[in-house]
Amino acid sequence: MASSKIAFLLILCFFTIVFIQSGLDKVFDKKNNLSYLYSLLGSFFSAGLIRLAFYSVTILELFSGLFCALGLIHYFFSSSSLYGVVGIIIGSFALLILLVGQRVSKNYEGAKTLTVYFILAMLGLLLS
Repeated sequence: MASSKIAFLLILCFFTIVFIQSGLDKVFDKKNNLSYLYSLLGSFFSAGLIRLAFYSVTILELFSGLFCALGLIHYFFSSSSLYGVVGIIIGSFALLILLVGQRVSKNYEGAKTLTVYFILAMLGLLLS
C-alpha cells in the first residue's frame, strides 16, 4: 500500500474520531452546548440562527464521522475512497460553519484550531 493511501486512511481515522465524538457530545450535552453558544454568539446572532447552526453542525458532524468510518471499511474491501471523500467534504462544511462563528465572535484561537482541521481535510482530499 502506498504511503499516500496510508496517510489518507489515517486522516479518515482522525476525522471519524473527531466528528463522531463532537457530534455525540452535542447530542448528549445539548443544553450545555447551546448555553455556551448563546453566551459566545448571542450578541452577534439571533437565538434561532444559533440553534439552526447548532443542529446543522451536529448533523453534519455525525454524517461526516459515519461516512469517514464507512470509507475506512469500504476501502479495505474495494480500494475505493468514495465514502471517505464524501465524509471529508461533509466535515469540511461543518468546519466552515464553525469557523464563521469563531471569526464573528473574535475567538481567533478557536479559529486557528479549525484552520488546522480544515487544512488536514484538504490534505485528505488531495490524497484520496
